[in-house]
Amino acid sequence: MRIYGPIRNNSWALALHGGAGGWVEELAVQSEGEYAQGLRDAYRAGSDVLEAGGTAEDAVVAAVLVLEDYPLFNAGRGSAVRCDGSVTTDAALMLGAGRAGAIAATRWARNPILAAQRVLREGDCVLRTDVPREQVAEWGLEVAEQDYFLTPGRIAQQRNVAAGLLAAQPHGTVGAVARDASGALAAATSTGGMVNQYPGRIGDSPIIGSGTYARDGVVAVSCTGYGESFIQGVVAHEIASLLRHAGMTLADAVERVLREEVERRDADGGIIAVDADGTVVIGHNSPAMFGAFLDQTVTVLV
Repeated sequence: MRIYGPIRNNSWALALHGGAGGWVEELAVQSEGEYAQGLRDAYRAGSDVLEAGGTAEDAVVAAVLVLEDYPLFNAGRGSAVRCDGSVTTDAALMLGAGRAGAIAATRWARNPILAAQRVLREGDCVLRTDVPREQVAEWGLEVAEQDYFLTPGRIAQQRNVAAGLLAAQPHGTVGAVARDASGALAAATSTGGMVNQYPGRIGDSPIIGSGTYARDGVVAVSCTGYGESFIQGVVAHEIASLLRHAGMTLADAVERVLREEVERRDADGGIIAVDADGTVVIGHNSPAMFGAFLDQTVTVLV
């Protein structure tokens, strides 16, 4: 297990991830250097918002948008291909003030995180599944056909997994957490799910409290890994509970939850979190993780 942090340098804070796991599968899709560039671009998009005095919500959405549009990450374009050859996406956004919005098994939204944001802003529900094309268009969001999401690398990846030539790693998600200058927190997570997964399977990313959670005055959390374990461990909310009720530090809470709620289920993954003081912690018990945070004035990739 590796824990990065605590890190605290600015009046605002931002951390992001591009998934956790063993990178034999992911690096078969593209080179490590190109993933690093995507993380830097996404971090810059989010930090630019915060530097300009923007909100934590706008910052996490801006960062995740870059990762969704970057075809190497398993979110938006470049999402994992299901066993039937199609792509569906999930995403969630939660604000520390208590509001959340999420979408699951959605085929049409070019940027799933924007669809989740619309669910949050409409406020009549928290989670919507299989949002139809007409609704995406009515929201004023860009509609994308299946061909947009399918990339040659992901198609080859699914075929190799289906043929037993490549192990299916149960990882691949992007996310961001932020604290803005006012102290508000936000978390966003987006994913294409697991490679070769069966239709109807939903992981932890759009489940509030499992893969995504934020509460002002406490913490914002985004997770990546074997979704079923993160759902059963209610991982994101468990971290918040340890801070609120047990008085633990963020680093200790992340480490404990990875050990007691993820490892004990023989699973692995990663967590990014930022607390009310702007302290950032990134932790994972997987062989590797794509993540980024700011150390002094240098963007650090993990």
